[in-house]
Amino acid sequence: MIDHTGVTVSDFERSKRFYEAALAAIHYELLAVLPANVTGRTDTAGFGEGGKPDFWISKGEPNRPPVHVAFRVASQQLVRAFHEAALAAGGRDNGPPGPRSHYHEGYYGAFVLDPDGHNIEAVFHGQSLVHRGLSNPDHDKA
Repeated sequence: MIDHTGVTVSDFERSKRFYEAALAAIHYELLAVLPANVTGRTDTAGFGEGGKPDFWISKGEPNRPPVHVAFRVASQQLVRAFHEAALAAGGRDNGPPGPRSHYHEGYYGAFVLDPDGHNIEAVFHGQSLVHRGLSNPDHDKA
């Protein structure tokens, strides 16, 4: 099981603002900011829910090729909210909210490029996966 992941960003403050706005739509919040003098390397910020950061950004040379990170959400409404918030925060559309049945039946996602070109996605896997325990319906409080 993956505990946490992240991306390297060129403009830490700009990316921190982008992710704060985009991820708030899916109930993620900025939970930790650790400056270089604490990490011993670079500025980092952690986002998550329930008090536990599981997505981190770090200042530096952006990952090449850019990284794809998908956030699983519990409704199509949250996918749309993420997409709208990410675009309003300066992201670039990389695939509007909608079904992606070529992945599997019930797959509903939206894709946005962050300020460094990382492909950030919100995805809902449909009710069939909720019933099989592959999605968390308690995550959707919207």
